[in-house]
Amino acid sequence: MTEYREKGSRAYLSGIVLVAVIGGLLFGYDTAVISGAERGLEAFFKGAADFSYTYTSHGFTTSSALIGCIVGALLSGFLASRLGRKRSLFVAGILFFLSALGSYYPEFLFFEPGVPTWNLLVAFNLYRILGGIGVGIASALCPMYIAEIAPAKKRGPLVSWNQFAIIFGQLVVYFVNFLIIRSHADDPAVVEWTNSIGWRVMFVSEAVPAGLFAILILFVPETPRFLALHGHDEKALHVLSNINGLSRAKEILNEIKASTVEKKEKLLSYGALVIFIGCMLSVFQQIIGINAVLYFAPRIFESMGLSDNMLFTVIMGVINISFTLVAIFTVERLGRKPLLITGSLGMALGAFGVAFSNVFSLPALVPVASIMIYSACFMFSWGPVCWVYISELFPNTIRSQATALAVAAQWIFNFVVSSSFVPMYEYSHFMAYALYGGICIIAAVFVWKIVPETKGRTLEEITTLWRSKK
Repeated sequence: MTEYREKGSRAYLSGIVLVAVIGGLLFGYDTAVISGAERGLEAFFKGAADFSYTYTSHGFTTSSALIGCIVGALLSGFLASRLGRKRSLFVAGILFFLSALGSYYPEFLFFEPGVPTWNLLVAFNLYRILGGIGVGIASALCPMYIAEIAPAKKRGPLVSWNQFAIIFGQLVVYFVNFLIIRSHADDPAVVEWTNSIGWRVMFVSEAVPAGLFAILILFVPETPRFLALHGHDEKALHVLSNINGLSRAKEILNEIKASTVEKKEKLLSYGALVIFIGCMLSVFQQIIGINAVLYFAPRIFESMGLSDNMLFTVIMGVINISFTLVAIFTVERLGRKPLLITGSLGMALGAFGVAFSNVFSLPALVPVASIMIYSACFMFSWGPVCWVYISELFPNTIRSQATALAVAAQWIFNFVVSSSFVPMYEYSHFMAYALYGGICIIAAVFVWKIVPETKGRTLEEITTLWRSKK
């Protein structure tokens, strides 16, 4: 016989969310590990005798994981509907683990160790794409999982913790990369070591959190909304009562059942506007250019004349963490829209600051401060709040498909921005950042005019909102 809690447990909810956000940490770790490894990777493959490793080749290689992210995001809806949120996240954890090992030693079984060739480059990119599939699945399902578990009044902050984990994962890998390089700082052959071994160590370091996530995710429950959608009402009530207490759990279960049994829903059952808004939020999160900064931070700081570029990258990571906390503690109090609009305008200021610093040859302090402002403003706005919106914006019955579509759009434009940044940045520093600044202003207008506020509404109330707009 199933037992139900009369009072909800904060510790139970916190434990579940803590495990789920490790997926966000892996998301950040996997996408940012390239920032420290890309220089060594470039030098390694430039030594190939059978092909010429160009800027274009390097742009693709540093961004190849994003192809997997697109595939993983598209698969996430199917996996979430068929396997459930929990099992799909386990699959993501296994993919992270295999990618870490393969990126460390792409020569495995088939190639001569330490000899760069075209075929080895292909193998390396395939391993990175494998990890990208894990990122795509986790990026869609971690916030979805948290949103479907969390009470309405706690949903914004709890989903924002996923973004905190993403940024924390990036900070961890910045620091790990920094320590890996510093571990051979006294070696006269440090550059040679970094180019042959260092980048490999950076990639394999991800295997530790990936293995931990794959194990821990087995111990969390499936979400009550997925359970209710598949007729497991007792299990759903059990999870809900552990979080909310039995009385409130029964009310929530009734609301879930009411929103899921009315009819079989197709993707456009609530009109095209909700899909358009969700996808455009994802697109804007990428085309404002943040990942060009996060992925290539050491290269950018080096171009500003800073000798210890990895140290400044770590400092930027600390700032990013700090400003993500701003969103966590204000997203339910101030609302989603004010944070997005304010962040967009702050990012525009920072982007134009970098752009004009290059035109007028201003002291390095100005573009460094501008980059920090740009990144900090993203971290309290588009970073966490976009994921909050994606996790809660879509009605229950189309959430899996719509979230998959929105997250796929995000990764497609992430790939476009990341793969085009190095050529564009080498061509004109001003053009790169002026473009991002202009897009930030357009994003602010889009949110102001079109995006609804969802603060404090249950997922079922948001479903009713879209039904009324049809």
